[in-house]
Amino acid sequence: MQSNEMDEFLHAMADVKPIGGQDKHSLRQPKSTPTEAQLARRHAAQTDGSGDRDGVSDQGVAPVEPEDPIGFARDGVQHGVYKNLRLGKYQVDARLDLHGLSVAQAKQTLLQFIRDCQRVEVRTALVLHGKGMHTRPFKGLLKSYVAHWLPQMPEVLAYHSALKQHGGNGAVYLLLKKGERQKSENRERHQKR
Repeated sequence: MQSNEMDEFLHAMADVKPIGGQDKHSLRQPKSTPTEAQLARRHAAQTDGSGDRDGVSDQGVAPVEPEDPIGFARDGVQHGVYKNLRLGKYQVDARLDLHGLSVAQAKQTLLQFIRDCQRVEVRTALVLHGKGMHTRPFKGLLKSYVAHWLPQMPEVLAYHSALKQHGGNGAVYLLLKKGERQKSENRERHQKR
């Protein structure tokens, strides 16, 4: 700096006082990133350890490869009904996109979505979970959790990976239980025969 610039600088800084009581050795070191064990302990502390406060467990999630199709049907779901679901032949009445959500956010969002679908009597829905090509700690993280959660939800009769135009292996069609109104209409229709 030239002497004129230095004088201006010193004049501008004249009323600045150093922060008292701290020297460079007393500053906190930046926190390191938590280990997987620490994250697991935090998660267990936030839930009851099993991750199933809402009746849906997070324990025992089997990793699913990003390109693998997933599917499930409860006992009693007719083969033809499941086949039509798998082939995308039912009209999709509701849609949920879980992209960009954490596992915990996705779980709560999915549970609320299923409750909302039941309330308005949606029978077929589409859930986009993504393939998880770049997720950690393993690929297909959210897809694996969705495949693990859905069979635990009594409202879900069946699910299967969607057709390519609806998201392919990054989405699933859901077949949900009938609502009370739909059940009574169905009983009335069959009693008139």
